[in-house]
Amino acid sequence: MPAFIHLSRLDQYLIALDQSLKTISGVAFSRRPSPATNEEPALDEEERHLSGALMRVNHVGEVCAQALYRAQALCTQDEDLRAHLEHAASEEQDHLAWTAERLQQLGTHRSRLTPLWYGGAFAIGSLAGLAGDRVNLGFVVETEKQVEAHLDSHLDRLPAADHASRAIVAQMKDEEAQHAEAARARGALELPGPVKQLMRLAAGVMTRTAHHI
Repeated sequence: MPAFIHLSRLDQYLIALDQSLKTISGVAFSRRPSPATNEEPALDEEERHLSGALMRVNHVGEVCAQALYRAQALCTQDEDLRAHLEHAASEEQDHLAWTAERLQQLGTHRSRLTPLWYGGAFAIGSLAGLAGDRVNLGFVVETEKQVEAHLDSHLDRLPAADHASRAIVAQMKDEEAQHAEAARARGALELPGPVKQLMRLAAGVMTRTAHHI
């Protein structure tokens, strides 16, 4: 993990604002090449439509991940934890760029509600961060656990011929599990059952809406 450079609170807020505007506007650059294969059989119209809808949902998930991690990092007073969260956010930014690129290849659009998804997730991440570091980490564990299950279901639903989308989702799934394990190792607090259920309900609303809009 790269060393954390000490920044003033103003610097941190300005960086968070810049990152937020870039995410909302669709500007995303990856540090790593996309795992998508270059060789792919042609998808028929129905397959392309399904892949586009599922990858749009995954892109929204990565928009929310940026908001959550950035807000959680901004709220903690522990500089080591902040560095950890920022590092995870940088990996999630790769996911964001990969899914955005795949949407373009499939000829479909990002969710038109992106500012809403980002704003809501940033607010939730801020609440988690302000609740304390162990709760903050517990929120990471539960979020990534739910995302991993969600991506696993997409691997079942994506067309077998869509090797590019499947490769992206498979790598994302592996890295979400790593993020959850790293947070657990740092002493994450187990969240109460009702909180987990509320998170599932919110994710369900986002998933169903982003599938179409």
